[in-house]
Amino acid sequence: MSEITRMETAQRMSKIVIHNNTVYLCGQVGGVVDVPSTITEQTETMLARVDALLEQAGSGRDLILSATIYVRDMKDFAGMNSVWDSWVPEGQAPARACVEARMARPDLLVEVSVIAAVR
Repeated sequence: MSEITRMETAQRMSKIVIHNNTVYLCGQVGGVVDVPSTITEQTETMLARVDALLEQAGSGRDLILSATIYVRDMKDFAGMNSVWDSWVPEGQAPARACVEARMARPDLLVEVSVIAAVR
């Protein structure tokens, strides 16, 4: 079996898991404390967190293979997409799903789960 690397591991989860040159990130949200109020602000914050974790794992947004996005209400779909579309490198869009979902807290509007290749 190939080595499994876990980074920023706590009792409940690891923020990053790397196996067979593939990076798995735990779900990222638009804030933990002082959560922004709009979908665009939360999406920007969420994607900045993804960037930081991917860099820490030796990857980048151009290497994202798959993303699953959860939005609290599909009325926010266009606002989330406006930020997402400018964040994804041209020609490097990953496979993606977006679903409406109940969030862990009422102030959270969006969450993403990412799988990427190692650089």
